[in-house]
Amino acid sequence: MLQIDDKIISFDVIEKKFVCDITKCKGLCCIEGDSGAPLEDNEIDILIEAYPKVKPYLREISLKTIEEKGIYEIDFEGDKVTTLVDNKECVFIIFDNNIAICAIEKAYFDKKIKFRKPISCHLYPIRVAKYKEFDAVNYDKNEICKSALENGKNLNVRLYDFLAEPLTRAYGETWYNDLKIASDDYLKSKNK
Repeated sequence: MLQIDDKIISFDVIEKKFVCDITKCKGLCCIEGDSGAPLEDNEIDILIEAYPKVKPYLREISLKTIEEKGIYEIDFEGDKVTTLVDNKECVFIIFDNNIAICAIEKAYFDKKIKFRKPISCHLYPIRVAKYKEFDAVNYDKNEICKSALENGKNLNVRLYDFLAEPLTRAYGETWYNDLKIASDDYLKSKNK
């Protein structure tokens, strides 16, 4: 593992080659899982404020679910997560040509809101576990991302490079630049 400031980064984040191929996976990461997308406390207020502008994008079943349960819920581990429709997909999922996409992100790209999507979604397949003394930055191995691993190998793009934008969003440009330097040095030392 590498450490940059108080972040401990798994070697998988550095070594894996990864580029999402949504045409193959169909956005299953937003559908499959044990609970909704993890939410930071400040993201709940942002989502509540953005909801009126995201609402027109949502499916009827999502609107009904949000009306009954709200935009977030507490999962089995006690974490705040986006609400699920029928205990399956995130309420913010919409479909475009049978591909699951995020209504929040669609509203963002349509310049209706300034919030792109929860950081946990933007970082995926990186998952961050927050501890008192440090953040553990890990790769979440998921069978549905098999095509992304193949795509990353074909394009020769490392996971930390593919996720440069969300890593910078999460931890800042200086931190990401430090990660890049440390990762490049590590990879050279391992001849990878």
